[in-house]
Amino acid sequence: MATNRKARHEYHIEETFEAGIVLLGTEVKSMRAGRMNLQDSFARIEGNEVFLHNAHIAPYTHGNRWNHEPTRSRKLLLHRSEIRRLVGKIRESGYTLIPLQAYFTPHGYAKIELALARGKRQWDKRDTIAKRETQRDVSRSLKRDLQRRHGGE
Repeated sequence: MATNRKARHEYHIEETFEAGIVLLGTEVKSMRAGRMNLQDSFARIEGNEVFLHNAHIAPYTHGNRWNHEPTRSRKLLLHRSEIRRLVGKIRESGYTLIPLQAYFTPHGYAKIELALARGKRQWDKRDTIAKRETQRDVSRSLKRDLQRRHGGE
């Protein structure tokens, strides 16, 4: 399973979609080995199809001449109605499609969790970090108070 850890920091996530992904055999084996990186990747609608760009799947170690290009564009499988809805949203300014994670279902299908997202401004990022820090401080102080209370008994 691969996750795009920076996505939630860099973007406001509006909506998520689950999409299938068309892979070659060596890409599946490499992905199962955990050799996929979604950082700096994005999805784009081209015609009536959705493609994943810049997702890096490392070449399979035993693939020799049948190996794949690591950052090739890969087709994503969505329902036509979902694609139409995405086209309408993306035409609005500021929306983009960002992959959040890649995983396998219990039936063995490779899936990508796509997010319809809007980019954060610099002050939004600082605000998110400040909220996270205050939440950590509050939980630390609560934990410390609980330990003092129960430690004296």
